[in-house]
Amino acid sequence: MNRGMYNCNTIITWYLPDTLTKTTQKEIRAATDLLGPSLEKSVKADGNWRYNQEWFKQGSENVGSTPGCINLSPAWFQQGHKNLSDPEVPASLKGPSSENILKAIARPAAITSAALRVMHPQQYFSGLRALSHLGDKAVSKELPQMPETLQYWASVFNTLSIISNRETPNHRDHLLIPECFNISPPWGTILMLG
Repeated sequence: MNRGMYNCNTIITWYLPDTLTKTTQKEIRAATDLLGPSLEKSVKADGNWRYNQEWFKQGSENVGSTPGCINLSPAWFQQGHKNLSDPEVPASLKGPSSENILKAIARPAAITSAALRVMHPQQYFSGLRALSHLGDKAVSKELPQMPETLQYWASVFNTLSIISNRETPNHRDHLLIPECFNISPPWGTILMLG
């Protein structure tokens, strides 16, 4: 592990070589294959930059991941629906392969959680408390499928964004506070342009 680029005694970059071993990359590939139908539905001809088809590339035969961008979460607020008071398990985790998807992402999710535990213990423990509270509410309010989903959720993050075969335009999350981490573990062929 290499801490890098200090700025006023603040670490602004962490470099973790070989964190995603070949075995873990195979597990990520298997999970991505399970998510193929959801990824395929996410790409839109007229979507914003996150989902617009012009940013997605078809994988070569040996890479082959379905292009797309989805969010996985044990609890998602359903915007545009009547009842916004309680979160729901999103559609991407309601299908027959949901348990297999959660099991397939367990190790990569645990690795990012462990990294957060070292890099930002306060945020790590806040995430644990939030998920514990969510679990208690899911049981007490009898929220459908949420206790089962939380049983297999292996991350302290409440959402995982799966981005496959997408070129990303230069951008910055202006609303992200500097004290929080956005962990993006890229793998495969990465082209850095400009």
